[in-house]
Amino acid sequence: MSEWSERIRAGTRSSNLARVQTQGALDRLAGVVPELRFEAVPVSSPGDRDLALDLKDSPADFFTRDLDEAVLRGELDCAVHSAKDVPDPVREGLDWFWLPWREDARDALIRPVGATVESLPADARIGVSSGRREAYCRNRFPAARLVPIRGTIEQRLEQLDRGDYDMLLMAGAALNRLGLEGRVTEWIPLDALPPPDGQGALALTFRAGDPRFQALRRLFVKAVTFSAAGVGSAGACTLEGLAALKRCDVCLHDTLLGHDLLEMLPPTVQCINVGKRCGEHSVPQAETTYMITRYARRGLRVVRLKGGDPGIFGRLTEEVEALDALKMPYRVLPGLSSLNAATSGTGMLLTRRGVSRGFCVMTPRKEGGAVGSIAAGERARLPVVFFMALGVAREVARQLMEEDGWPADTPAAAVLGAGSDQARVLDATLGTIADRIAADASGMAGLLIVGEAAAHRYGAWGALEGRRVLLTASRALQDKAAGLVADYGGMPVCRPLIRLVPSAAGLEKVRRIGDYGWVVLTSPSAVQAFDALLRAAGVDLRAVPKLISCGEGTSRALRAMGLHPELEPPFDFGAESLLAMARPQIAPGVPVLRLRSDKAGAGLAEALRAMGARVDDCVLYTNEIVRHEFQPEFDVAFFASASAVEAFDEQWGLEPLKAAFVVAIGKPTLAALKRRGLDAGLVAPEATVEASIEALAAHVVRVSLRDVRGMGAGESRDKR
Repeated sequence: MSEWSERIRAGTRSSNLARVQTQGALDRLAGVVPELRFEAVPVSSPGDRDLALDLKDSPADFFTRDLDEAVLRGELDCAVHSAKDVPDPVREGLDWFWLPWREDARDALIRPVGATVESLPADARIGVSSGRREAYCRNRFPAARLVPIRGTIEQRLEQLDRGDYDMLLMAGAALNRLGLEGRVTEWIPLDALPPPDGQGALALTFRAGDPRFQALRRLFVKAVTFSAAGVGSAGACTLEGLAALKRCDVCLHDTLLGHDLLEMLPPTVQCINVGKRCGEHSVPQAETTYMITRYARRGLRVVRLKGGDPGIFGRLTEEVEALDALKMPYRVLPGLSSLNAATSGTGMLLTRRGVSRGFCVMTPRKEGGAVGSIAAGERARLPVVFFMALGVAREVARQLMEEDGWPADTPAAAVLGAGSDQARVLDATLGTIADRIAADASGMAGLLIVGEAAAHRYGAWGALEGRRVLLTASRALQDKAAGLVADYGGMPVCRPLIRLVPSAAGLEKVRRIGDYGWVVLTSPSAVQAFDALLRAAGVDLRAVPKLISCGEGTSRALRAMGLHPELEPPFDFGAESLLAMARPQIAPGVPVLRLRSDKAGAGLAEALRAMGARVDDCVLYTNEIVRHEFQPEFDVAFFASASAVEAFDEQWGLEPLKAAFVVAIGKPTLAALKRRGLDAGLVAPEATVEASIEALAAHVVRVSLRDVRGMGAGESRDKR
């Protein structure tokens, strides 16, 4: 049992729909953070009391005003709203985010029970409640009479059933949440009637700065990515930047970049030009900054794509500071700037042995576009970056202080391993930096930075709070795991410890795949090897028999191949669940091919034989150790297989794991740790990469909430 709990008063409108959807959301929140005991508090709103006003004429906060005022007064800790009802922007003093559990965003047509849309009279009375729905009805039912309708969902259906209206048009999400989806006569496709932003979603508002909800929000927002587009063409974008673009939901991009890069975005991405040329802004900077925070608070993956390198005259400071103020996560991907292209790309090299030992970069432009001084005095105040200086840092510091008059308390820092997942920053002052380097640099190469710039850092506001997460899985799982860690504001440390090598025996079995009635696969890695062997054998996918998957991760990998499992346990993705589902489906004597790794063991095949199946138990692939030159630094170690535990132990021993937080993907992996006298700090409820990283993020947030409990809670605090 948790050592503490805290009561959270969550406001909701008093309608049945609002109570149902709020309670459903609060139950799910409590499932993620059981230390928070949520209590739904009904509060009326102007929209509930005034049923005469046409919604087209209502103010933006018609359904949220009283709830949010109660939050601001401290009578409520938060409020849960239908996201489409929340005004944009919210009133001063409030902060917000969308919850991830969304309903169908489509609108629906509702006729009396048994009636069809085709039987609708030409001059039918249709109840509508927005200009958007009116426009749809005018186009589709031009002779119909469009009549405003108000009231709860139940009251609207009563009006329909007693004949006041012939048909209603309303959000299908409301009917689904009330268990009334059977009343839908026709679902309207999204492209026929695009819904407003937030339809089907719920938003949570809270007092700005409340650390409890800032911590909770980290679980439901993705880290904003500030990515370098490079300069000139798509080829100048980094691989990491391209990967971010391929995963994003919203891309806010500059004007000064090659449009061939934007063509690489998935077709569903919302792409917005927020660029500027010579002071002419297509979108004001304040609006760009707000768009970044708005889309991120909706739980979308946002990429802010900047021409050149985002940190060089790219207005990055304003955008990052807005996220820092909200304690929302982000990451910055450096890239190729016009400085590199104009110098290294032309031969005008800024550093040449015997000619130039450095260079100065600045702009003559001041804020607002005026021209400022570029004289020696101005240049002398710029931060200085020294390459190859760590070994002589004491002499560098002496010259700056004694010969140039730099104060000893000037901020200074040494950046070790810059750009890598092992990067470290040694903070100091000009007077102490040499001692710090001598004590902590351990002979590593790095850069020495002196000046005010050395005092600033990016915030670590994600659920994982900047922790380095060692990902030991095979290459097949690395990209997915790394993306999730980055979404939650962690640093992925990708060190695959096992390599999958398809077996010759597996190839022979795959060539004769049509001889079997069922094929059993129990990991995404097995699917990867299966795919490779199908290609090597030239097997048509239509020849593949029925498939049994162990769970969603394996099934997703199969669907990516164009295959769909016949059987998949809905939960508890272990052998017991799989066998329970297979027992009534596999008839005695049916030939079954069990494909596995050399580490998986024959237990599942033996259990299938005990059910009467004729089982070929085939090693599809072997696990080989991938060796790395150095052991990386990490805060969390994530093991996605027992093989990875064995490989870690053989390569680096167990001592590094004793100081780290360990996450195991399932029971076999946990057993491998326990055989070595170790335990996992966390085993996810489902044996998938997604569930494991999500559970890790929730664990870190729960620890953070424990540390900030009671802050901003007023009289609602209740500890034990």
